Amino acid sequence: MNQARKRLGDLLVETGFITEEQLQTTLKEKTNTQKLGDALLQRGYITEQQLIEVLEFQLGIPHVSLYRYPFDVKLLNLVPKEVAKRNLLIPIKKEENKLFVAMTDPLDFYSIDDLRLSTGFQIETVIATKDDILRAIHKYYEQEDDMEGLFLFDAPVEVKEEQMTDADSPVIKLVNQMIQNAVQQRASDIHIDPDEAKVSIRIRVDGLLKTERVLPKHMQSMLTARIKIMANMDITETRIPQDGRIKTTVDFHPIDLRISTLPTVFGEKIVMRILDLGSTLNDINQLGFHKVNLERFSKLIERPSGLVLITGPTGSGKSSTLYAALNKLNTEEVNIITVEDPVEYQLSGVNQIQVNTNVGLTFAKGLRSILRQDPNIIMVGEIRDKETADVAVRASLTGHLVLSTLHTNDSLGTITRLMDMGVEPFLVATSLSGVVSQRLVRKVCRDCAVQVEPTVRECEIFASRGIVADKITRGKGCGTCNMTGYRGRIAIHELLVITNDMKRVIMNGEPFSKLRELAIKNKTIFLIDDGLLKVKMGLTTTEEILRVATME
Repeated sequence: MNQARKRLGDLLVETGFITEEQLQTTLKEKTNTQKLGDALLQRGYITEQQLIEVLEFQLGIPHVSLYRYPFDVKLLNLVPKEVAKRNLLIPIKKEENKLFVAMTDPLDFYSIDDLRLSTGFQIETVIATKDDILRAIHKYYEQEDDMEGLFLFDAPVEVKEEQMTDADSPVIKLVNQMIQNAVQQRASDIHIDPDEAKVSIRIRVDGLLKTERVLPKHMQSMLTARIKIMANMDITETRIPQDGRIKTTVDFHPIDLRISTLPTVFGEKIVMRILDLGSTLNDINQLGFHKVNLERFSKLIERPSGLVLITGPTGSGKSSTLYAALNKLNTEEVNIITVEDPVEYQLSGVNQIQVNTNVGLTFAKGLRSILRQDPNIIMVGEIRDKETADVAVRASLTGHLVLSTLHTNDSLGTITRLMDMGVEPFLVATSLSGVVSQRLVRKVCRDCAVQVEPTVRECEIFASRGIVADKITRGKGCGTCNMTGYRGRIAIHELLVITNDMKRVIMNGEPFSKLRELAIKNKTIFLIDDGLLKVKMGLTTTEEILRVATME
């Protein structure tokens, strides 16, 4: 087997998918039980599609795409759902005494033998991606189960507690399944939208919502009650918004869900924000910073004092950048304390405080108590009001490094936003060290990416920012990316380092345009420029950049 693995590594190097150096570091760092292919996937060196192409070539086993594959549903009775999920396989067709099975690992001879014995067929294997197989299992096995159970229910007069806590109850299966499906599709949120005659379940993947399924109206009360019980909310209170959280594991992965309910005309709308604790970006080098920005950002957070702000709209990855910065700074020589609402990810070695307005523990109050705890580095989840802004600014002036977030459109706008909040201009000038403004854009799917000529309009846009791009990359659309041409997201950044000249401009209340001139003089890479450079590198498309960043 080791020989096969070694050959796989050599083949990947020969085909140019990875470098010799990437192969050697992966072999060194991976655990003994982990397959080389999985280790390379985890590090993002190759895509599943590339791995499959090489396995197909190496083993001579054909590869199928299960997206829109004409399944013979009767065959599913031959292979139990548990077996299919545990071994990541699904039967796809039968010819005489042969059963064709799609697998992620066609070298898993134990599973193949088990299938041969339990079905009595000769097993022929084909390769499919893990995502493809999980999607097919979900679609063909689980939705059938669900729906059968759910339509046995008549409209309940009232929700019975035992229906909500009995593990075999259809509504519990439905909720677990909904969460599992969303996690498998790498969704960031699940929306449960009540309507007059139905309930829609939508999930947000790579920033865009899509409808997963529509349920009959009579299931709404049970669905809502089950989610509220899981999140320790009051199921009798339906007239006011509530918040809660659920900790669970999906496919041995710890998942944290933040739940928010909101009363609407047709009942309670529920949004579940999914935080995948296993795949948090803890490494500052993996955030997609331009090398100039990475160097500047590292210098900013390594200063002993000052205020560093990360800005952008909701869902632009500000928390990931903050946590990655804290992770880099987290050594035993420093005392790091955070005050957050809520604590999203727990970091070992960092003292994290959760805001609790019910008992009067606000950001500002938490921040004041932190200052008596001899901190070196303070992280405030968000600056929402003048009081928090004042305490954060003063803390940064008394020898602390303060990191926080703010909702503004760009880095320069942050300066005026602080002043609008009522912070004195001289305090802003003396405390602020730098501002990172960021957005998330969808990444071109690596499996169906093709290089094309930029359009005339694109050439104009590139030229206006002084960038030359002969070729750009687009996704044609494939099974991996659900025919969208995009898979995953990447951040684009604008990093403004506050220079002494800028401090002077802020203190003297000079016009805002002066700051912009100084930023350009200091070679600041604006959001639109960082975005277009990432288009040039083949990571995303011009449409995505223009969706989130404006041309001045």
